[in-house]
Amino acid sequence: MSEFSLQSFIAKTRQDDSEHDYFELEKAQMLEINLNNQSVWTKNGSMVGYVGTIKFEREGMLSGGIGNFLKKTLTGEGAKLMKAQGTGRLYVADSGKKVQILQLNNESICVNGNDILAHDQSIKNEITMLKSIAGMLSGGLFQVRLTGSGYVAITTHGDPLTLMVTPGNPVFTDPNATVAWAGHLKPELKSNVSFKSILGRGSGEEFQMMFQGEGWVLIQPYEEVYFQQS
Repeated sequence: MSEFSLQSFIAKTRQDDSEHDYFELEKAQMLEINLNNQSVWTKNGSMVGYVGTIKFEREGMLSGGIGNFLKKTLTGEGAKLMKAQGTGRLYVADSGKKVQILQLNNESICVNGNDILAHDQSIKNEITMLKSIAGMLSGGLFQVRLTGSGYVAITTHGDPLTLMVTPGNPVFTDPNATVAWAGHLKPELKSNVSFKSILGRGSGEEFQMMFQGEGWVLIQPYEEVYFQQS
C-alpha cells in the first residue's frame, strides 16, 4: 500500500477504538468523551463530531444561580456551556488548541473562562472576577472556579508550563498567557505604568497577575486576546 494512498491516509487518521476512557485524547488537539447514558458540560461551539445518540442543550440563562447570571452579564464572559447527554462518542476541540485532561479529587482549580473545554456534570463551576479597577480596564478579566471530583479538560496554545508559587517568592504572569492556577490562590492585578497609558489597552507588559502564597500557576507560550461571545 502506497504511503500516500487514500487507504494509508485513513489508516493513519482513523479513530482509535482500542480505548474507551470517559475523557481521553483522541489527538493532541481533540478530546473524546465516551458517554454511557451520562451528561457532560462542554464549551459552546466546541463539538466537532459524535457517534451515537447524544442530545445537546444550551446552558440556561439562570443555571448556576442569579449571581452567576449577573457576573456573565457584566463580564460578557466567553465560557458559555452546552450540556451533552446520551450514549456515544463525543469529539470536542477549540481552535486547534492543545487539550489537557485533569482529574480532580475533591480539589479546586481556577481556569480562565475561555480555556475551559469540558467538565463532568458533578463538577461545580462558579465565575470569579479580579476585584480591581485595572481588571475592568483590561477587558473584564474573569475566571471560573471548578470544584469537586471528576474530569476537567482545558486548552492551551502550545505546550504549557507550570510555575510553582512558594512563600516569599511571588510569581508574576501576563493575564493573557495565564491559563489556570491552584484554587486556593487569590491573584492580584498589578500595573507598573501610568493611568494614561493603560486606557484602551491591556497588554501583559502593562498588567501582571501576582500570585502569592503556596501553589502553582499554568501559563502558555501565547498571549490570547479574549473577545465577547454572543
